Amino acid sequence: MKTFRRLAVVAALSLAPALTFAASAQEQLKAFVATVSAATGSFSQYTVNTQGRTQPAQTGVFSFQRPGKFKWAVQKPYEQQVISDGRTVYQFDPDLAQVTERKVDAAIGTSPAAILFGSGSLEQSFDVTALPSKDGVEWLRAKPRTADAGFSRVDIGMKDNLPVRVELLDSFGQTTRVDLSSIAANPSLPAKEFQFVAPKGVDVVKM
Repeated sequence: MKTFRRLAVVAALSLAPALTFAASAQEQLKAFVATVSAATGSFSQYTVNTQGRTQPAQTGVFSFQRPGKFKWAVQKPYEQQVISDGRTVYQFDPDLAQVTERKVDAAIGTSPAAILFGSGSLEQSFDVTALPSKDGVEWLRAKPRTADAGFSRVDIGMKDNLPVRVELLDSFGQTTRVDLSSIAANPSLPAKEFQFVAPKGVDVVKM
């Protein structure tokens, strides 16, 4: 579940539309949620534990289509996929030969994924504050209003109307940082993009 939350939190971040003024990170994110209905891109992520040790970086690609459809595919150093067809979320680990299934509402709930993949209001589930700009990036911090969200806060960085970085502090004191690149907004995606069929011989665990 901890791994899913880290993967799902950013799977749908994408290109925000051009704005005609110097918008804050919160304003840019609202515009992104309102106008970007689908996207594809690449990511690189790593986690720093409470002792300050960095785990090996993971790289891969993502795609999403509102509301609630997404694919987050880790390619290196090992393969792992999180796919949602809008009703069920599938987490597939080829090395373990296992698929975990969860209902979308139960899997995403009030996590950042509910905002990034859905069409809700950020303020409905989070206390949002602006953070100081850093290295040309505008930042906001979102803290979940519920105690069972599984994470303490998520910081989202916007630059040139792009969400360029996400930093998630989880309930275990670990920080996961995700950098985004090669982003394309509102592409035409095939219907099978978010379909998942478990391979033969794979264990299916329904949560």
